[in-house]
Amino acid sequence: MIPPRFLPLVFALAALAFPALAHASGGNYVFDGGTPAEQATVRSALNASAFNWSRVPAQIVIHIERGGPSEATPARISLDASLLDSGRFAWGVVQHEYAHQVDFFLLDDARRAQLAAALGGVAWWAPGATSSFAPNGTLKHAQLTSERFASTLAWAYWQSPENCMSPKLAGAESGAIKPAAFRALVDKLLRSS
Repeated sequence: MIPPRFLPLVFALAALAFPALAHASGGNYVFDGGTPAEQATVRSALNASAFNWSRVPAQIVIHIERGGPSEATPARISLDASLLDSGRFAWGVVQHEYAHQVDFFLLDDARRAQLAAALGGVAWWAPGATSSFAPNGTLKHAQLTSERFASTLAWAYWQSPENCMSPKLAGAESGAIKPAAFRALVDKLLRSS
């Protein structure tokens, strides 16, 4: 029998031994790949944001692979391990990709239309793309309203000088609306869901 005073240590060691089962307070996700340090970067990124990622009703699989693209599809996020190895610099990208899950699971066409009016962009998703969620080369990243939404959510809920989604660093992709106004709009839209 394990003495009660050692139980916290046992639980901490179990979490390290089985990182794919760990869930941070900010969201419902599991890891597919990545080192403990890379997984910790993801957890830290999500926990740094003031957005409640747990609003997303699905469990998200976060796939970490060296040299792969950082992108999102419904219930799946792929992150480049090399990017995660950069530490806090990666946090904005992690939040951006998880923000796509907010789009996939919490927005409908009516909510997207309200957001598009505030965010601008040419189209929500790339027209004619093999995946309706990814740029297909006909439009630039910042022209896709879905990307503007994800970047703005990442910036509006974590306004740190270290956030690579800052309007100053993201080519104005996240600068169409003031953070407070964006948060108020998102909160209003998600309350009605």
